[in-house]
Amino acid sequence: MEQILLFLVNIGIMTETGAREALRDLTLMADSFPKILMAGLKVTIPLTVLGFSIALVIAVAVALIQFAHIPVARQLCRFYIWIFRGTPLLLQLMLVFFGLPDLGIRLEPFPAAVLVFALNEGAYASEIVRAALESVPVGQMEAGYCVGMSYIQTVRRVILPQAMRTAVPSLANSLIAMVKDTSLASNITAAEMMHVTRTVIGTSYRAMPLYLVAGFIYLMFSTVLTWVQRVLEKKLNSYGHQRG
Repeated sequence: MEQILLFLVNIGIMTETGAREALRDLTLMADSFPKILMAGLKVTIPLTVLGFSIALVIAVAVALIQFAHIPVARQLCRFYIWIFRGTPLLLQLMLVFFGLPDLGIRLEPFPAAVLVFALNEGAYASEIVRAALESVPVGQMEAGYCVGMSYIQTVRRVILPQAMRTAVPSLANSLIAMVKDTSLASNITAAEMMHVTRTVIGTSYRAMPLYLVAGFIYLMFSTVLTWVQRVLEKKLNSYGHQRG
């Protein structure tokens, strides 16, 4: 009988302790949510927007050079793609932030992250754009020549718009992936969401609830971008049907 009573008392103590820990974790999550969210809005989102915008410019330029079959420039573009697709993104961040100072070039964490993400994503996105350009029927180029357009005019007014409509779904997926990849910037002390999350963990010693908060915010951002992607695809598809 005494053993049963002792067992029940221990269960009650464990239950009370578990309830206190759960309440403490919920309080910690509620207090940390605004801090981590603000880091996402102030650093993660700007880092993604700037990096992806520059990457798109790089991607279109590299894809057009390859599409035009410019000999030397095409080989340089292939070398650039080979390097950035063949090495880890984290290694590229480390080389730029920690390696360039050995050459006398010092960058702050945020500009260094923007540069690396732009170059890395530009390499991947250029292959998406190149494939989209090559998917446009050859007759479209010939039709442009028939109405008196030059090569540049035909590419700009006929080929590129059709190619970008084809490339949008894949580019949108790359954008969503970049939002999550920005977490790697915490390794070079960029004050984005994972950096703030680790800082709070260092003072609270509670990892699970804080990582759950960070994961939830990343999921929020990705969900919004997925919705935007669907809306954009519908508009582009309806535009294509109208033209057809």
